Amino acid sequence: MAFFRPRVSREAEVRYHADQEISKSFPELLEKARQAEQTLRELRAAAADEIELLAAGRALDRALTEALRAAEAGQRATFGVKAYDDRIARRKAKATPAGRMWTAEVDRLRTLREENRLWGIPSVPRPLPATTR
Repeated sequence: MAFFRPRVSREAEVRYHADQEISKSFPELLEKARQAEQTLRELRAAAADEIELLAAGRALDRALTEALRAAEAGQRATFGVKAYDDRIARRKAKATPAGRMWTAEVDRLRTLREENRLWGIPSVPRPLPATTR
């Protein structure tokens, strides 16, 4: 007597197809992040004021976050539909050449985003409240 056991859940299939769609926009989002980084570098070289640097740093942060989300979706989609439900399948898929490539790209984007958050976004000094004596 044979029992039917579905290989993956329906939710995993839906998430897999959604990640495939999201990952299609990765090249455009990466180019957008490169342009935002170039703008920030140009403003630094031109010795722009803190407000312009703040806006450019935040724009780069948003662009890197969008690119990172698309890269993570591409990574999950590359791992395959079984990897959504099974951690062993996820670890095996991470060891493939395509899995290593996406994992390295995700790590690189995370590092760039954290570096930008630490050093790229200047803090604008706020005036101290006046004290009355």
